Amino acid sequence: MFSRCRTGEAVADEKRFFLGVRKSATGLAWEHRLNERQDMAALAIAQDHGVPDIVARVLAGRGVTTAETVRFLDPTIRDLLPNPVSLTDMEAAAERLADAVVRNEKVAIFGDYDVDGAASSALLSRFLVHYGVSSEIYIPDRIFEGYGPNPDAMRELVGRGATLIVTVDCGTNSAPSIAAAREAGADVVVLDHHQVGGALPEAIPVVNPNREDDLSGQGHMCAAGVVFLALVQTAKVLRARLPATPGPDLLGYLDLVALATVCDVVALTGINRAFVAKGLLAIRQLQNKGLAALSGVARIGEPMNTFHLSFLLGPRINAGGRIGDAALGSRLLASEDPVEVQRIAETLDRLNQERQAMEQTMLAEARAEADAELIGGGGPGILVTARDNWHPGIVGLLASRLKDHARRPAFAIAFNPSGVGAGSGRSIPGFDLGHLVRDAVTEGLLVKGGGHAMAAGITVERAKLGALRAFFEDRAQAAVAKLRDEETLKIDAAVAAEGATESLLDSLEAAGPYGAGHPAPAFAVPRHRIVDARLVGANHIRVELRSDGGGRLQAMAFRAADTDLGDFLVRNRGSTVHLAGTLSSNYWNGVRRVQFRVLDAARA
Repeated sequence: MFSRCRTGEAVADEKRFFLGVRKSATGLAWEHRLNERQDMAALAIAQDHGVPDIVARVLAGRGVTTAETVRFLDPTIRDLLPNPVSLTDMEAAAERLADAVVRNEKVAIFGDYDVDGAASSALLSRFLVHYGVSSEIYIPDRIFEGYGPNPDAMRELVGRGATLIVTVDCGTNSAPSIAAAREAGADVVVLDHHQVGGALPEAIPVVNPNREDDLSGQGHMCAAGVVFLALVQTAKVLRARLPATPGPDLLGYLDLVALATVCDVVALTGINRAFVAKGLLAIRQLQNKGLAALSGVARIGEPMNTFHLSFLLGPRINAGGRIGDAALGSRLLASEDPVEVQRIAETLDRLNQERQAMEQTMLAEARAEADAELIGGGGPGILVTARDNWHPGIVGLLASRLKDHARRPAFAIAFNPSGVGAGSGRSIPGFDLGHLVRDAVTEGLLVKGGGHAMAAGITVERAKLGALRAFFEDRAQAAVAKLRDEETLKIDAAVAAEGATESLLDSLEAAGPYGAGHPAPAFAVPRHRIVDARLVGANHIRVELRSDGGGRLQAMAFRAADTDLGDFLVRNRGSTVHLAGTLSSNYWNGVRRVQFRVLDAARA
């Protein structure tokens, strides 16, 4: 929702300020998303394709041309799926996977402990089960084993009979561990998407669109997308080798690919849009028994969309890797046993509740530490908070909350009794955190670290924490300050309470799904009176708005308590203000209503 513009240009061009808002409750200027050229493009899209004006504006504001409109509104796998062998090493990887099927080898799947890792592991497991191949999923313990393959685990898998180990959502930066597996007698295939942080494992297929020598242009894919491409190519090889054996329904796997694509917050562009659009159709059928059980315990009683994947299903799957059994998520998504999936779903729901309680306590401590550094509006370019008593499985959530709170990159670190900290960082658009972390590793300030532009993980010794903070400040302060100064809230259009209808929502859904790289349209609600604003739940603000014409609109400002936005809303009860936010459906007792999610507000 937030984007960049040249500050001088915004000041010079009065038209760029939406409703004249130069400084909102959150300190942002509001900017028209569409420039004059895009206004003309929106008009052409509406005229050429007969789509509603608001949909045309959404498309034009995101760079879609009239020639691209039809394909964009109906993204299909057939049109957008890249040739799998355009990825480096894909042919070798597919041939080795096909060998394992033909020889009926025992395969071990080594996955990461997040949603992408769980979904990727389940995808490969389901594919192998279709061909009657025995496989074992191994997910490392976040606390005791850390991220990615480790030599002991790899040797253990070989000792249990695995002749092929496939790493999914990890492995690119694990050359020593992969060497240990090969020395123990197993072949290894890597299916990953993380940035490369050193020498690749030698003499094995490493399929990763973010390899420097990969020219596929698919670096925006999550690991599950890479695995899906590998299965497409492997199925093609097996059709030639086993012509009498029918292949699996690969399109039926798109529910897991969509789940991972949304939860890993990769850009919804190109094939990723098709993965999510078609995967949501599959998810709503609830053919995956694990997803069906999890949606039940999450009490989802409406058609699922990206919100449900991001905020209801994803956190529950992640809860196992954060504070419980890291393999629960992959087992849930891979199993066909209704009793097992129900038990796992209930366990994950309980763990998620425990995680929420722990996060609330830890977040209060982290924000207190951060706010002490932010007094006076200054503070470091990158926030670094640390504690001895924090749970290392929750530091990523803390970093994300701190990033949103302070509008700058943030790290949260949990130190163990030995003085070694496990940390996680989250970034803001425009600042490559993964690159910074790799530089810190090169400088000897981190035991290890890696990630991508928007998120990174680190291991740091307590004695080097001060030097790491200084390094971050030296490398990042100027760049982050510039990004913060140029940050604006881009508005697609204005809407009144009377115009916020279900029909409008249906029109907007035609231009979805929305997420990273394709943000949900932001609307300004101009000159509406705040009839009521009050705290609901733990930290949300519920707002009732009324227009001059008497129209009413229910709104929510999520996690806004004790923030500048929340204070503004409560303080201005009875006043007429401008608000900015997004529109969504809210279901209650089976009845659909329009809800406005407040992102910002300003004096009228």
